Amino acid sequence: MSTSKSGSRRPKVILFDIGGVCVLSPFQSILDYELSLGIPPGWVNYSLSKTAPSGFWHRLEMGEIPMDAHFFAGFNKDLRDPARWEAFYRAQQARHPGLLPRDIPPVPEIDGEWLFFDMMSAARSPDPWMFPALKSLKASGKYIVAALSNTVIFPPDHEYSLEGDFFKDPVRSLFDVFVSSAHVGLRKPDPKIYQLALEKVDAFARANAQTDRGRELGWAEGVHAEDIVFLDDIGENLKAAKNTGFQTIKVPLGKAFEAVEELERLTGLALASNHPKIPITPDYHVKAKI
Repeated sequence: MSTSKSGSRRPKVILFDIGGVCVLSPFQSILDYELSLGIPPGWVNYSLSKTAPSGFWHRLEMGEIPMDAHFFAGFNKDLRDPARWEAFYRAQQARHPGLLPRDIPPVPEIDGEWLFFDMMSAARSPDPWMFPALKSLKASGKYIVAALSNTVIFPPDHEYSLEGDFFKDPVRSLFDVFVSSAHVGLRKPDPKIYQLALEKVDAFARANAQTDRGRELGWAEGVHAEDIVFLDDIGENLKAAKNTGFQTIKVPLGKAFEAVEELERLTGLALASNHPKIPITPDYHVKAKI
């Protein structure tokens, strides 16, 4: 078994999340939206977590429902639940004594459709630290470069649909293997999707074992869970990956350069770009709708 300079097992597969890792985080859009409207930060993510696994967001990410008016109506409803808002607000009051009004304000009437597309727009921009690292990693040829991402499918006539070719995207096209939640009917942190990702990268390795690259990297032996290092920005997704046996790297919001440094230690490769290591901070002046 080979090891990296950091002492960890040297992986065969670098498995990436997409949003918040390879491209800018949609959670940055959520935070900007909440702060610009004076909503206690965390409300949208709280709503999403409490409606899992059957909320409209989750069903969209599993490909169960189309992205249409019905979805946006349901998404708005999930974000405007009075009982959930009261529980969230009370928890924030307890966490930050004296900083929030005692009386619970009305449920924010968030414009879910506006927020959704603002998130999707942000997630089309490559991360200035991780994306160059991804390209360098791919160019090295030393690893299977794969993705495991919770995704959505845009309507065929939408500008983001890439003419119906999901893998035409310049980021997605870099990967040897891409596991998309909306295409496989599973989403993180369901343990089944991690097992599926393991099966996919193992199949790729074995199918390419007799290539020069495959022989050099020992792909005939296949890929085991401990041969994978997974990068994600969400704790529960990383926890599920660890439970599957993967190595993990947390990608901090707005500070992906920290994860790139850890990836360099693990792989022994120089992956960092010249982009300044200055964290991305919230934009309090985003033109949000409510």
